[in-house]
Amino acid sequence: MKFFNFRQISCALITVLIFFLLTACGKQTAPEVSFTDIKGNEFSLAQLKGKVVMINFWATSCTTCVAKMPEMIKTYDQFHAQGLELVAVAMSYDPPNYVVNFTETRKLPFPVALDFNGKLAQAFGDVKLTPTTFVIDKQGNIIKKYVGAPDFAQLHQLLEAELGA
Repeated sequence: MKFFNFRQISCALITVLIFFLLTACGKQTAPEVSFTDIKGNEFSLAQLKGKVVMINFWATSCTTCVAKMPEMIKTYDQFHAQGLELVAVAMSYDPPNYVVNFTETRKLPFPVALDFNGKLAQAFGDVKLTPTTFVIDKQGNIIKKYVGAPDFAQLHQLLEAELGA
């Protein structure tokens, strides 16, 4: 009869425990950042705690971003009254006058922030590709990251679950 080595059992149990904890608690806390919108207003992500927040990194030169912005507006309009906030963050390379023009002509109903020095993109894991969208729960944890256009049906299901809609 072969007996198990105590050290092997201990290592195996510790490995399983670590895996369980990482899986169960694997939410990543959103960075503590502040935004400056195109009107010069400043606000922080911490001020939005208690709400479900979408952070959408985009650019006026990104054809997918421009094409999907009407869906972002519809999503915001559909869920805002239930507690959704959306912040559209223009990439640092996007000329501010293009961003202002786009925002005004499309009548974007949510705040549009300028990432002048790229610090916002850096804080969210060095975002390079647009669109990139983060969904943050009421406790301030990133619960979903979309690189490219989100699957809006899936996004809406996630928002309904998080907002209790």
